[in-house]
Amino acid sequence: MMQNIKINPYQFMVLVVLFSVGTSILIVPSFLASETKQDAWIVAILGTAIGLIVIWLFCLIAQWFPDLTFVQMMEKVLGRWLGKAASLLFVFMSFIYTAILLFYSGTFLNTHLMPNTPMVALNILLAIIIVMGVRLGLETIARSAEVLILICLIFFLFLVFFISPQVNFDNLQPVFEAEPKKIVQTSLSFIEVTSVNAIVLLMIFPAFINTGIKAKKFFLIGNLLGGIVIIIFTFLCVAVLGAYNTGIELYPGYALAKRINVGEFIQRIEALMGTLWIIALYYKATIYFYVTVLGFAQIFNLKDYRPLTIPFGIIAVVISIVIFPDVIYQQRWNTTIGLIFSYTIGIFLPLLLIVVYAIRRKQLRKVPEEP
Repeated sequence: MMQNIKINPYQFMVLVVLFSVGTSILIVPSFLASETKQDAWIVAILGTAIGLIVIWLFCLIAQWFPDLTFVQMMEKVLGRWLGKAASLLFVFMSFIYTAILLFYSGTFLNTHLMPNTPMVALNILLAIIIVMGVRLGLETIARSAEVLILICLIFFLFLVFFISPQVNFDNLQPVFEAEPKKIVQTSLSFIEVTSVNAIVLLMIFPAFINTGIKAKKFFLIGNLLGGIVIIIFTFLCVAVLGAYNTGIELYPGYALAKRINVGEFIQRIEALMGTLWIIALYYKATIYFYVTVLGFAQIFNLKDYRPLTIPFGIIAVVISIVIFPDVIYQQRWNTTIGLIFSYTIGIFLPLLLIVVYAIRRKQLRKVPEEP
């Protein structure tokens, strides 16, 4: 189904970067600093390094059947019924995270940029754009990402250049004060956001990339670049705002942009930071939603996923309004149920596939691959 869709490796790398950055640049520094104080940037480095191992694991799985999506692969390796059950759980995770990203976007815009606009209206507007993008197809999504990644890069370099003079290295001391156990535990949450949830990209890689499995280096490079961006943001937040202020701020990256003041002329440019974050969040939510409808269509052998976009979009908006009663509950969910859920789908399930594939390898090789 839809195997004629192809994007190039560079476009895929751009999607990986935007997916890895996603919600991280505004939210992750706060969580890292609240748990590990001034060692937050060290946790980001550790998490990025371990995250590359997770991406390598995904590439290993992808090379078995390079013409199949992850949903098709699970049904092939695990069998029809167990494969469909695992695929439904996988698609459900992707759909829930679509709704959660709508919640993030609505909360941020409602808090900082449009306080008089109802959150439901903001969520509906973003959902409409997501549905439009998914209906236009993966190729359109990838081409638009190629253009907007340049805008994100300009905004990112602009922020780094003008905030660097305010870096205070005293805020980074003493180094390695956090306990090793705390550093490892915190890095697990970092890896979940940037790498573990990237398992949804196996619905695109390598089946819809014109160079197939050869594009795996772009998967790794994209994840590494996204990790570097988050490391820099975390470093700047701690070095400029201090560990305490970074930890108590809900969006420390946004607070960081407020500090920019060059000659009483270049100032109050936090809207640029908000734009950067919304662009990255949009593409992450769009990828989640694309995986949801495409995966659901493949599970039930539908010819096209597009008829599913509008009903699933409406449900996602409703869930985004009721899923979290407040931000405190959302933060608690992220570090408990959400963490377990992501690791079950993103780590346990791939490891299960590896074990089953090792047992059934000869049998699977005798079965002709699906077109």
